[in-house]
Amino acid sequence: MLKTLLTVGSLASVLSFTSIGHAQAMPTATAHGNLQVGGGLSAGMPDYGDKNIGGISAFADFDLTPHIGVEADIHYVALITPTDLAENTYEIGPRYVYRRGRFAPYGKVLVGLGSMVIQESQDNPGRFNGNYFMYSFGGGLDILIPHHIVIRAIDAEVQRWPGLGNGLTPYVFTVGAAYRFR
Repeated sequence: MLKTLLTVGSLASVLSFTSIGHAQAMPTATAHGNLQVGGGLSAGMPDYGDKNIGGISAFADFDLTPHIGVEADIHYVALITPTDLAENTYEIGPRYVYRRGRFAPYGKVLVGLGSMVIQESQDNPGRFNGNYFMYSFGGGLDILIPHHIVIRAIDAEVQRWPGLGNGLTPYVFTVGAAYRFR
């Protein structure tokens, strides 16, 4: 009886110390399918005039693997338009992320639709108006903050609108924040 009691007591002691022993293995699987959704302020440098334009952007990133993902962007750069010409874009494409601690620099290649909007036609005679195919190359830096917040420190895009006149080549810069679902 004493031998059985010592065996059960020893087993109970060993099992009770496993939680403070820190000997448990870390999970070997990493989560795939992270989603972050956010918005920001955008500034555009169009090549049809000497005045910059400004507006807002929304973006969503879905990471399929730790490095490869998909990004969708909407740039509504029509709020600050000194020449009454605005550029709105709707893009989607792959992105590559290189995470280093809290920092996540990335590169992207996007394709989509660009919309040239003439807000005051009497101020812009002979200007092109309408929707056009466009593509862009870009990248940026996301900074991960605890509790699911991501700061988009910078996002830069070099856009190409080949179907608009002789081709339009604006630059768009965005800063913002996002919420990361895990």
